Amino acid sequence: MVTTVDGFHSQYISRALDRGIDVITEKPMVIDEKQCQEVLDAERRNKRQIVVTFNYRYAPKHQKIKEILMSGAIGRVISVDFSWYLDVYHGADYFRRWHRLKSKGGSLWVHKATHHFDLVNWWLSAVPVSVRAAGRRGFYTPAMAKRLGLTGAHERCQTCPEKKKCAFELDLAKDPKLKALYLDQEKHDGYFRDRCVFRPEIDIEDSMNVVVTYDSDAILCYSVNAFAAWEGYVVTFNGSKGRLEHKVVEAVSAPFGSANVPGQVKDYDVSARVFPLRKPAYDVAPRTGKGSHGGGDAVMLADLFSAAPATDPLRRAADERGGAYSILVGVAANRCFATGETVRIADLVPAISSPDYAPMPARTAPVPMPVKT
Repeated sequence: MVTTVDGFHSQYISRALDRGIDVITEKPMVIDEKQCQEVLDAERRNKRQIVVTFNYRYAPKHQKIKEILMSGAIGRVISVDFSWYLDVYHGADYFRRWHRLKSKGGSLWVHKATHHFDLVNWWLSAVPVSVRAAGRRGFYTPAMAKRLGLTGAHERCQTCPEKKKCAFELDLAKDPKLKALYLDQEKHDGYFRDRCVFRPEIDIEDSMNVVVTYDSDAILCYSVNAFAAWEGYVVTFNGSKGRLEHKVVEAVSAPFGSANVPGQVKDYDVSARVFPLRKPAYDVAPRTGKGSHGGGDAVMLADLFSAAPATDPLRRAADERGGAYSILVGVAANRCFATGETVRIADLVPAISSPDYAPMPARTAPVPMPVKT
């Protein structure tokens, strides 16, 4: 079971496979095309199993969207608009941890957005073909620190001489769990969990946009911003028979400090609405779950460790193929930043077979969906 810093996943996966051991790895499977090819080669020569734990597939609200699309309610999906927002608490956290360096996490395109790219791949039962992207770091910068009234970036919150006037201060000592897990262990591992979010060596972007074409001819327009006032997403599917809108508000931005630390309860506001062509729109009763990741974690673990997993018509379990296609969109986006050119997935890693997604059956009429009263 691989749960290390992302940049080290590939070596553990490949070494396990070469020893005849099946692997379960958290997302992202790997962080670049070279690592991806190495893992795929190791899987092929050893014929062992890789499972990538995409818990977002198991969230009840995401399953509901998959079922609506499979029902044919909006016909063949032609385009998808997907905007993901990280609030200034969660978003900032990626810029103070190891994720701030592409060598460790591959950028938010790979570490964070792999969740979302996999969701779209799975929702559409399709694989990405080409990518065009643009992005930059425009908020978590030394210049922004000065705009906010600071003299500049410092090493970390713990020793920052201006921490009392910085809205991004994270006091590890105030939270017993953070103190025990990080602050008290620094003498052993030298890892600072509270580095300044404005440091100049940060090389990941905080606002990004991508256009992805699929083998189904669908086009995805996706964006992620890591400094929003609320956290969640809006995704819209435009199809040959109508439109599906899905919105999830996970949390509203709150002040930093002891009242807003990892583990706080989030109030999910979930909605879905179908707009058939030339017919009245209707709301779809949302499906929600309890627990982390919208209830997806418990469902995924039950499926993952069941002695006799039930047949799954949604095919939520993911292997190395799903893991590869999810990260290669972000890897291609990183290359777009460097070259300004469109990048084809097959030019990064060739000959990846299609994931075992559930087929999207053609129907003459949509399956009736429950209406929210």
